[in-house]
Amino acid sequence: MSYRDRLDAAVRTKKTPALVGLDPRLSQIPQEIQERARRRALSASEVTALAYEEFCCRIIDVVAPLVPAVKPQAAFFEEAGPAGTVALWRVTQYARAAGLIVIMDAKRGDIGTTAEGYARAYLAGADVAAAPWGADALTVNAYLGPDTLEPFVKVASEREAGIYVLVRTSNPGSAGFQSRPGDAVPIYRSVAELVETLAARTGGAVGAVVGATYPEELVELRGVMPSAPLLVPGYGAQGGSSADTAAAFHSTGLGALVNSSRGIIFAFEKNRTPRWEDAVEAATKAMIADLAAHTPAGTLTKS
Repeated sequence: MSYRDRLDAAVRTKKTPALVGLDPRLSQIPQEIQERARRRALSASEVTALAYEEFCCRIIDVVAPLVPAVKPQAAFFEEAGPAGTVALWRVTQYARAAGLIVIMDAKRGDIGTTAEGYARAYLAGADVAAAPWGADALTVNAYLGPDTLEPFVKVASEREAGIYVLVRTSNPGSAGFQSRPGDAVPIYRSVAELVETLAARTGGAVGAVVGATYPEELVELRGVMPSAPLLVPGYGAQGGSSADTAAAFHSTGLGALVNSSRGIIFAFEKNRTPRWEDAVEAATKAMIADLAAHTPAGTLTKS
């Protein structure tokens, strides 16, 4: 099965396009996890790594029955040094073993053999053992030019993996490069046209990152990229609503994943429950219901 076929099957099985981002921050992790890590670790970086691993694996235990995919943010793990990268690998393996699609959010991008090295390191696709990191998909930065995408496309196609190219990102400063006033054609539009060409050629192995914080551009870009799976950040804590994401979907409810990170994994900060995992579960279910109520994802619950 291609990446898009596997992703669509996972979304149909869970009946939701909700994606949980794994963005751990030590200061926000429950104290009992931090204390357990301190008892086991020899250094501050090892404390962080052990805490991140336990926390994310326990998040996975909660969300695996509910959502089709998770998105580890590599930077938080890398900040903890070698121990952090080991923790990231273990979290990825744990999520794959739980039956989840894993999208590695590392935003890699480079030329020639360097790009191929990144691709072969991260993109395992259907066979988790095919790459050291074992991810199903990877976020990719195409700023260096179209030729930098080809090594990623090649490996993704070979391994039934996916890539998500940054097109219109959710951060407030993105307009500084992606859609400058006065440009006849915004850069994001040019990147989107390339993504659509590659997506059509590869059967959906190439997708795009398009933020919920720019709903008008999301409408435009779904029209430009009908073949591309979309990854939609910006929902929830960043200000995007479920209605803002609606244009990302096809009428079947497929075609997009909507990410929530802080709003899910740190839900216990606002919803004090006897078990912090209960707050995470409640927030995940609330997101699923919100997307079903205000986007074409609602059709998935009727299938």
